[in-house]
Amino acid sequence: MRPDLRHAAIALAGVSTFLNLYAPQAVLPLLAQEFAVGPAQVGLTVTATTLAIALVAPFMGAVADVLGRKRIIAAAMLALTVPTVGVALAPTLEIMIAWRFVQGILLPPVFAVAITYIGEEWPPAESTGVTGIYFSAASFGGFLGRFLTGVMADWVGWRGAFLADAALTLACAIGVVFLLPRERRFVRASNLAAAIAQMLRHLRNRQLLATYLVGFGVLFNFIAVFTYVNFLLAAPPFNLSAALLGSIFVVYLAASFVTPLTGRAVQRFGRRRFVLTVLAVWGCGLALTLVPSLPMIIGGLAVISATGFLCQSSATSYVATTARDGASTAVGLYVTFFYVGGSVGGALGGAAWSYGGWPAVVAMAAAMLGALAAIVARVWPPAAR
Repeated sequence: MRPDLRHAAIALAGVSTFLNLYAPQAVLPLLAQEFAVGPAQVGLTVTATTLAIALVAPFMGAVADVLGRKRIIAAAMLALTVPTVGVALAPTLEIMIAWRFVQGILLPPVFAVAITYIGEEWPPAESTGVTGIYFSAASFGGFLGRFLTGVMADWVGWRGAFLADAALTLACAIGVVFLLPRERRFVRASNLAAAIAQMLRHLRNRQLLATYLVGFGVLFNFIAVFTYVNFLLAAPPFNLSAALLGSIFVVYLAASFVTPLTGRAVQRFGRRRFVLTVLAVWGCGLALTLVPSLPMIIGGLAVISATGFLCQSSATSYVATTARDGASTAVGLYVTFFYVGGSVGGALGGAAWSYGGWPAVVAMAAAMLGALAAIVARVWPPAAR
């Protein structure tokens, strides 16, 4: 299998993951009107998915250490089509949230196992760059999920928009089935109990634990910011429609361009220095969203998107290359912390919005950036390349 086809398959896995995770965000105000609920309640459509991912991710890593890589990735992507259709047809918000939870169960086998596949099938010097390709595609998937859902909602309603998401999910799954080669360097765990025991040993690794906390903070901020900014922009003086809200997330394309540069940046500057710089720029992006100007808010969101994915790509590749034994379970634990952070960010973001509106959400996200910077500066080695 030629390397460009492997890269294409990895990219399709990234698109599928974030397409489904973030698809509801552009239509949250529409869903709030449809089901007559407030921002915090409709925000559960995002929180339910991140919570399910957090609960399932480490065990999926253990299962993949026993069963293999491609089999798990392809089966999960094909199955993901079913709950995506269920979301489109849900008669109540509670049923939609339940289907979103099922979607979350099926995402870790794609996300965690794909990252492990990269760490095993490419040499260490190349794996960070390939991880960057994955997250570049993931950022495009995040944009496409919001953009496609928002635009289609104006044309055919939000139910038709989610059906379009299901069709795209199926197309990505078929692409992975045909383009992704079977793993060649996979070392099977002796049994599931051994894989779970290895997973627990990862929690005693100081470097890995610090990196897991970085993952927690990255999605904490992403979910808080990109969920509740929709309510800021849908309200006066901006009054954006669902299609325009979806279009705003073209900012995710900024991450598509910069994330593939992660490998070279880490090699040149060292992982710790690079991530600390990225966190500082991220804080500047947050500050821009406080300016009561639509162009400034969009610019701030573009900065947040790019810096968030740079942090994510750098941290995830660090896990995949640091944990030489039980790589799937190590990445699975990272995914658990990552999505627990998303769940907490969604819940606390709703509380912050209720308490003080958008400025309170921004203040909460800025505090999290400060905590992440302290963790990286304290624990990551100064010259980790």
